[in-house]
Amino acid sequence: MTDFYDAQRAMRSMRKAALQRGVIAVLDVGSTKIGCLILRFDGVDRNIDAETVGPMAGQSGFRVIGSATTRSRGIEFGEVVSMPEAERAIRTVLQSAQKLAGVRVDHVIASFSGGAPRSYGLAGQITVEDQFVTEQHIAEVLSACDVPAYGEGREVLHAQPVNFALDHRSGLSDPRGQIGKELSTDMHMLTVSEKSILDLAYCIKRCDLELAGIASSAYACGMASLVEDEQELGSACIDMGGGTTSLSIFMKKHMIYADTVRLGGDHVTRDISMGLQVPIATAERIKTRSGGLMATGMDDRDMIEIGGDTGDWEHDRRTISRTELIGIMRPRVEEILEEVRAHLDAAGFEHLPSQQIVLTGGASQVPGMDTLASRILGQQVRLGRPLRIHRLPQAYSGPSCSALVGVSLFAAHPQDEWWDFEVPAQKLGARSIRKALRWFKENW
Repeated sequence: MTDFYDAQRAMRSMRKAALQRGVIAVLDVGSTKIGCLILRFDGVDRNIDAETVGPMAGQSGFRVIGSATTRSRGIEFGEVVSMPEAERAIRTVLQSAQKLAGVRVDHVIASFSGGAPRSYGLAGQITVEDQFVTEQHIAEVLSACDVPAYGEGREVLHAQPVNFALDHRSGLSDPRGQIGKELSTDMHMLTVSEKSILDLAYCIKRCDLELAGIASSAYACGMASLVEDEQELGSACIDMGGGTTSLSIFMKKHMIYADTVRLGGDHVTRDISMGLQVPIATAERIKTRSGGLMATGMDDRDMIEIGGDTGDWEHDRRTISRTELIGIMRPRVEEILEEVRAHLDAAGFEHLPSQQIVLTGGASQVPGMDTLASRILGQQVRLGRPLRIHRLPQAYSGPSCSALVGVSLFAAHPQDEWWDFEVPAQKLGARSIRKALRWFKENW
């Protein structure tokens, strides 16, 4: 863990250096597509309300100057499975974005959805020796958190303080400069498979780029798709991608839970391919053009031409009703949503004040998805699009680009994390699991 802590600190300093130079690339490595935005920073934005973003990690204003997407290759379930193919895809998308922007970038911040993420809730408490709380006290209280034994071969991806309490005043976002004796904190920690991080880092290094930050796509999607009130009152963001479905829960403007279901839109496409005996490309076309999830009486008469190029005239002229297509698609989508429901129940989502659920990602655009999701997940379901950012092309404002926009916001307005403070080195070892998730049950 000490190694990764140091690596994260090194990445943070790289990010700061890149911001000072003025340009940085953000990359979303998905199972279906790889997207890239090149951001130009115009210096620290003093007009940003410190309440809405991390008050300690630094904030900047930015605009998009280059963008590109390409079909994903060498990536399955959000993880690298073929290094040469993934490298080629990342190179392609970066070169296209750089060409459009007219600049060369050296640093990139990446997000990915793989690595089997696991969430932990940690609690720490110290006595403040001086009268005022300083940055050193925050570092000490973060290092006082009991780190669970999260297992071999896993690394901490995010370690964010979600709440501070000073004496008996809870809900503080930044206690520095305040007077008190007992300082305590609740921290959310997200661990992922070490191999998935190293593979992605190595792949980016092979593309002659420096990794200046890495984020979970579940976290990025939540930042981009949830409005401020939803982040404050407790909402879930479900990112329905091609290979995986990521979910994150936000409370008090911080992520408090994240997980991934290894099912996505590609599985629906495969079901159509097998059910209709057509190639994957044809199945994808049928899904995007004619797919749906809620059948009506009209759908029996709505015929869809399957088409084909086998040379068999009868076989290539086949038609099916839209009802039959819905009958193939719906069971798989129901399975995905049931899995998501099980994860939300395990996280204690029903105890939050607001139980708003926001669907985003490419697979959420299937007609009838919000109706079906509200039946399975609860009534308060809406389809989410990413927040508008400065000079973002129209083509990137859809749900499929939520993670990409989220990484841009993460680059400009990072939340405070454990590695933003000088945590004593001896405190970095793993300790008991005693307090894991306790704060979640007690406080929310």
